[in-house]
Amino acid sequence: MLRHGKVDLALHHLRGATARGGRPLLILHGLGEASPSTVPTWADAWPGPVDALDFTGHGVSTIPRGGGYTAELLLGDVDAALAHLTDADASRSITVVGRGLGAYIALQIAGARAAQVHGAILVDGPGLAGGPTGPTSQSFFSLPTSAATPDPYALVELGRDLRPPDYASLFVRLALAGSDLEEPIAVASVFRPEWLEAVVREHGVIDVSLAEALDTYAG
Repeated sequence: MLRHGKVDLALHHLRGATARGGRPLLILHGLGEASPSTVPTWADAWPGPVDALDFTGHGVSTIPRGGGYTAELLLGDVDAALAHLTDADASRSITVVGRGLGAYIALQIAGARAAQVHGAILVDGPGLAGGPTGPTSQSFFSLPTSAATPDPYALVELGRDLRPPDYASLFVRLALAGSDLEEPIAVASVFRPEWLEAVVREHGVIDVSLAEALDTYAG
């Protein structure tokens, strides 16, 4: 468990380093989901350690009172996980795979921590099905208190993006500026809301299958 603000985050170590060593892979789940309990079959060939993070209000991570979920809150979750995973070696870089909501956060961390993220892979999953054409604000509401995950507030507040598509594009440019990779973002998603369509159009983004993306960033 990692402490992030007032929340305890569950970071699951699904597989340790293999005999070949290799770069760590961090899995970020979709909205309303939780981390897998074992290494997914699609990651069987990954040569390094495999970890997965439960976002705030998901899985066995704790729930904040009264909601207040934003993509930036979850970005902080991932930043805490990266800090933990690179604690012994600050020069260590990590590949991130995100589903749906996790894909959006993977994109953000690739831009915010470009030197630490060796490729962000964006794949299909629930969450952030689209957003407005201009900036907007969240509506106010109250939901029954629940001690179980996923937190109902998370499902409502993270179901749609509050920002225009060019906000997502900004993180591609940040990743490209700070990464040692020529193409630091890989899109392996069939369903593409407006923010993801904007990402695909950016320089430095490859449009490939999940297997191809993993092979690209494993080296």
